[in-house]
Amino acid sequence: MSDKFFFKGRQDARQDYAGGAYQAKGGSAAGSEKYPLKLVVTSAARQAEVQTLVDDAKLHAHITLDTNDDAEESIKELTALLSKGPTVTVEKTPARNEPCSCGSGKKYKKCCG
Repeated sequence: MSDKFFFKGRQDARQDYAGGAYQAKGGSAAGSEKYPLKLVVTSAARQAEVQTLVDDAKLHAHITLDTNDDAEESIKELTALLSKGPTVTVEKTPARNEPCSCGSGKKYKKCCG
């Protein structure tokens, strides 16, 4: 008989399979020790200033000094991370039979729901 009709799984083991769920860039947080920021500055004074910003934010970065005449500063990654606001949490509305959040003492369905 042929294995074609009674196949119970993969015939050859997958050699490159690491296991687990699919993760495109698992744990690739910008500014971490494994994935440091790549920044370019144009002067030594600016390099020291950017380094203090990185240290204050507890990030990791490779800061390159480029002193060419046509060099441009590139710190967009750092400004994006520093301007990122805190996570916003919204209070959940109570269920129908829970006490109302306005403080009336009534059930939510009889008061504000």
